Amino acid sequence: MTTRHFCDHIISSLLLLVHAVHRISKGVILAQQIEHTGSFYAATANQTLDRPALSGDIEADICIVGAGFTGMVTGLTLSELGYDVVILEGAKVGWGASGRNGGQIINGFSREIGYIEEVAGPEGAKALASLALEGGNVIRELVSRYGIQCDLKYGSVLAAYTDKQVRSLGETKAMWESRGRNGIEMLDRRTIRDHVGTDKYVGGWIDHKGGHIHPLNLVQGEAAAAESKGARIFEQTRVVRVDHHLNTPVVHTEGGSVTARSVVLAGNAYLGKTVKQLYPKILPASTQIIVTEPLSDSLAKEILPTDMCVEDANYVLDYFRLTADKRLLFGGGTVYGGADIKDVEKALRPNMEKLFPMAKDLKVDYGWQGNIALTWSRLPHVGRLGKSTYFAHGYSGHGVTSSHMMGRLLAHALHGDASHFDVFEGMPARSFPGGQLLSVPLSTLGCWWYSLRDKLGV
Repeated sequence: MTTRHFCDHIISSLLLLVHAVHRISKGVILAQQIEHTGSFYAATANQTLDRPALSGDIEADICIVGAGFTGMVTGLTLSELGYDVVILEGAKVGWGASGRNGGQIINGFSREIGYIEEVAGPEGAKALASLALEGGNVIRELVSRYGIQCDLKYGSVLAAYTDKQVRSLGETKAMWESRGRNGIEMLDRRTIRDHVGTDKYVGGWIDHKGGHIHPLNLVQGEAAAAESKGARIFEQTRVVRVDHHLNTPVVHTEGGSVTARSVVLAGNAYLGKTVKQLYPKILPASTQIIVTEPLSDSLAKEILPTDMCVEDANYVLDYFRLTADKRLLFGGGTVYGGADIKDVEKALRPNMEKLFPMAKDLKVDYGWQGNIALTWSRLPHVGRLGKSTYFAHGYSGHGVTSSHMMGRLLAHALHGDASHFDVFEGMPARSFPGGQLLSVPLSTLGCWWYSLRDKLGV
């Protein structure tokens, strides 16, 4: 090797080293891979794909931040319409709430139609009432069209502990039916025992258009469907900045960027401070789930005879169902601010055994937790930043159905029909009082008060 060639070789090596150091500083090399939490869903997922991280600068028609239900349904719908879609995910598809939730298809919203009418007006309430079943319909449509294997079952029970709760459910049913929503059947103390094997409930209702699913398999199936239509999905790609003020917005990641005609922010509780304007509008809250060992056929039939999912009518509620292999999945709890608790089983097992003493000897095989996003009004926070950046989050406990509804509405808005999207955008969205410093203790105090009312039956 000549002296010149040797010098060229040294210079080239130094340039490669500088480039590598630059990429390491941006988190591209040696970045820790974020895997799914140790949940039952992750252990029984249909797919274990590892998609690449974004490296470099690319362009697309639409860039979506977040590969949960909202982002995936938006991306799939737009890909079906012929758009060039890029979806960015900081971890893995379904890593957040979409792949960790209770798997219940609960129709409607987290606030009653009377409150919605107060904040959205009669016409807005009418528009939202027409969407009460949209999320569940989108789920069933996509499962059927793309053959998604996600253990879809039909029917959900809302259970009441007190006569007051039963009366409230009856009033809610009447209000919904006056606006065209049907499929709800009231239950009394005797008939609820046909569906839930406990004597703790005094009534409730069945929503025959509800149901339950394996949520991680659903969102992964939607991702595969989106990719089959040409969408590009990048995992392990954390977004660090969104230049939404530009006419053509740019999404910057640790390893590159996406320039797009339009951007959709669908990070929900895990968007964090990436977009500062949105941060004060949502409050992360963690919820916990345990899953037992498989039940015998007789015990499964004793606990949930009709294999419907159940949630109760308390402010801080419990929810449960059977998995496809007949395990009891039991969830509940709320920790404002999104902090993890030390022992999930210890937190949930007492309530499980109070409802089902026959389950006291069951071994718990899985326990995990994750964050949902609350808004001050408990209605979704939806809107635009600049001309071309859209966002939707804050489903406040109704995320499975609301995210599917909103994904479809976002896609329609980007395709030219923003009529329903605009109704949501027009609803007031207050920041949590006291900012992030005081929102957690204030919300915790409110939670304690409503929980006390539930216990006292007032």
